[in-house]
Amino acid sequence: MDNKLTPLITDDTLVLGLIAACLGFVFLTQQIKKPFWTRFYSIVPPVLLCYLLPALLRSTGIISDEFSGLYHITSQYLLPAALVLMTLSMDLKAIIQLGPKALIMFLTGSLGIVLGGPIALLIVSWINPSWTEGVGFDAIWRGLSTIAGSWIGGGANQAAMLEVFQYNPEKYGGMVLVDIVVANIWLALLLLGVGRKEQINRWLKADNSSITALQEKVGKFTQSITRVPSLTDYMAILAISFVSVGIGHALGGWLSRWALGFDVVAQSTGFLSFLSSSFFWMVVVVTLLGMFYSTTSLKNYEGAGASKIGSVFVYLLVASIGMKMDLGAVIDQPGLIAIGFIWMLIHAGLMIFVAKWIKAPYFFLAVGSQANVGGAASAPIIAAEFHPALSSVGVILAVFGYAVGTAGALICAYLMEIASTLT
Repeated sequence: MDNKLTPLITDDTLVLGLIAACLGFVFLTQQIKKPFWTRFYSIVPPVLLCYLLPALLRSTGIISDEFSGLYHITSQYLLPAALVLMTLSMDLKAIIQLGPKALIMFLTGSLGIVLGGPIALLIVSWINPSWTEGVGFDAIWRGLSTIAGSWIGGGANQAAMLEVFQYNPEKYGGMVLVDIVVANIWLALLLLGVGRKEQINRWLKADNSSITALQEKVGKFTQSITRVPSLTDYMAILAISFVSVGIGHALGGWLSRWALGFDVVAQSTGFLSFLSSSFFWMVVVVTLLGMFYSTTSLKNYEGAGASKIGSVFVYLLVASIGMKMDLGAVIDQPGLIAIGFIWMLIHAGLMIFVAKWIKAPYFFLAVGSQANVGGAASAPIIAAEFHPALSSVGVILAVFGYAVGTAGALICAYLMEIASTLT
């Protein structure tokens, strides 16, 4: 990589220190009972600032995810640990009673991505045809298919689209840029909305009673088992979380290799390709482990702060995701970024329309969107901002996204190919 792009700080020890300082600043200032900070945090949710501060450090060249292994550590180790600890106290029966609106909003989000791609391509080609030029393996619709795979499913689906449509790898970096920039800006907006969820729910005329009931039920359970945690409690929580992470990675790797043993998976660059992803299986395994723990006495560790420790892991993940966001990169690829923003606007517009129509709470809108666009890395973040016990809803939908991601991306790609012939 060009030395000009080397950030000021490349030592991950210092990077972690800066990230920790950002998180500490947010939570400490949140406790200051001064009019400025009270007003500030009534507008800006703390989680959004935890995301934006590392993004500003990235954008000003102080740190960079390209020179850091922090995101890999948080996504591969702290994320699954957080999923276990936040699923520990879940009430599966109550989650099922949330009803079909969560699934409806997720599928609406998928439809918004499928339709948004070709529409955005047409609009931008009418604005400036030079932005959508390209023939053969340089055809822009081939590259955009990888974004569709990422935004409906995840990394495995994105890789599948690159394999299927053979987009020029020298230009693939531009697609990755659009994926990261647009998806992370949308995540920031959704986090901003969390701080105004009551106003949004009133505008949507949403029935939020099922979510409130679940929050109250979990809250009462937590209150009934709350105790002053001992060192033994913390060590038990540490063991529960990271033994589960170890099991998740071990079984995830084994299951991905097992799936590849089937010719239909090994030779698949389409619908079944996600089955070869060890990350997919790891998320499934740790989620199932957390669900199993919630049926045992282990769920009582919620009273010792299991979900709070999980939240610490989640905030470290949020900060490391923010570190991937270069706010200045928006001006480097105006055509592609324009397609990405229009695409996301269509997705968001359809989500809002359907939410208003079926009176779905903002929770279902935000989590349904991120289960598509962000996958297992960010859907639980959004869900946990409403209540830690709801993080499992985000995980379940994100896992479902892996299953439908490649099929949806293929449909989107073929529609974009048709749209490109109309320009």
